[in-house]
Formats: sequence, C-alpha cells, structure tokens
Amino acid sequence: MEIAGKVFIVTGGASGLGEGTARMLASKGGKVVIADMQADKGEVVAQAIGGAFVKCDVSSEADAQAVVACATGLGKLMGLVNCAGIAPAEKTVGKTGPHALALFSKCISVNLIGSFNMIRLAADAMSKNVPESTGERGVLISTASVAAYDGQIGQAAYSASKGGIVGMTLPIARDLARSGIRNMTIAPGIFGTPMLFSFPQEVQDALAASVPFPSRLGTPQDYAKLAVHIFENDMLNGEVIRLDGAIRLAPR
Repeated sequence: MEIAGKVFIVTGGASGLGEGTARMLASKGGKVVIADMQADKGEVVAQAIGGAFVKCDVSSEADAQAVVACATGLGKLMGLVNCAGIAPAEKTVGKTGPHALALFSKCISVNLIGSFNMIRLAADAMSKNVPESTGERGVLISTASVAAYDGQIGQAAYSASKGGIVGMTLPIARDLARSGIRNMTIAPGIFGTPMLFSFPQEVQDALAASVPFPSRLGTPQDYAKLAVHIFENDMLNGEVIRLDGAIRLAPR
C-alpha cells in the first residue's frame, strides 16, 4: 500500500501509541482521523498533523459510525489502527472480596468489543473501495499485549480482553480475504506510554531493565514503525507480532 494520499483511522490517537502512529502516518502523506475520548488532546494532535478529530467511545456503535463517516468523507479509507484501550488491575479475589464484575465487563467492552466494533465498520467501508494494484482494499491493525500470553497477577480482565484480540485475528483475516482486506495484530511489551509514566521513576527503570534487549522501554515510534511496515507489506496477514524485546512477564 502507498500511504500517501490514503485515509487512516487511529483510535486512541490523542496520546501514546496511537499518537505516535498518527504522526508517522501523517508524515508519510496519509490523512488521519483521530478517534479518542480525550477531546482537548485529540484536537491538538489532529491540528498539528493536518488531520481530523472525532470524539469516540469505541464501544459505541453510533460513535464508531461517525468516525468511519468522517474518514470516508476525506477520501479512500485504507487503514485502521486500534490503539484505544484501558488497563485496569484487580485480583480475582482480593482483600475486599471478588473482582468487580462491572470492571471486568468494562475492560472487555472497551478493549475487545471496541476493537471489533471499529474493525467491522471500517471493513464494511473498505470493502466498497476500488482495489489497489495488489488487489487489496484496506488493512486493519489491532493492539493486543504480551499480557495476552503472560498475564500477571491482577491482569485477569486485561489479559482476557487482549487474548480475545489475539484469538480473533486469524478468523477476521479469513472472513475478509475475499474482499482484499488484511487483518493484523501487534502485541507490545513494556512501552513508555502516559499510563506507564504515571509510575514512580524507580519502577519505570526496573521495568526497562527487565527487557532482555534492547533493555529499554518501547516507544510509540517503535510501534508506529511496525504499523507502517504492516501497511506496506501485503504478505502480512492474519498474524500477531510480539513487539517486546524478547520479554516474558513474570507473575508480578
């Protein structure tokens, strides 16, 4: 895929991995629609990259439809990057009793259902595209986590939501093959995002040191470079790529 001149949706594009991806796609000539709940930050990023912003709860059908409508109004929608998500932490049974069911449900709703909601609507719009010379009509990228495989203590909800993204990667790719739409997933390790930067510095340093090589936190640019490569390499389909410096998470 040639990125220049194409339209891309990036959920969670107001900060972190999503912002890094939105900026990189724009630097390569893409038109980016940022979908995020953070209106102030989203508007600032969209203005900086010459894109558009739509306030969006990814688990809402109406919000997701509005994002896709905005994107198709700008040109040929060829890419979706799902970066929106939450990361609650709670043990199955803790000091105050059982895991809150509402928290578990919310994590699944935002991370898993939200990703699928955006996928199904973006793919429907992409299926109507005139195909590129390669025959493809679009590319979908979702964000899982190494926690899908190595979930830590307190990550039952988060790991379940990310494991669901891993599990649906191949069947969605198979569903959409006849339409010339590829579906991929990136599973990041320990990345320097606003969520992690809220931790004490000594915790951040310890997490960075736990990565075998390179022994540092991943960056939004690391993620964005892989997303761009997935868009440009049309043999990448139906697979989950761990982007983690060879880390395997310990129980805690």
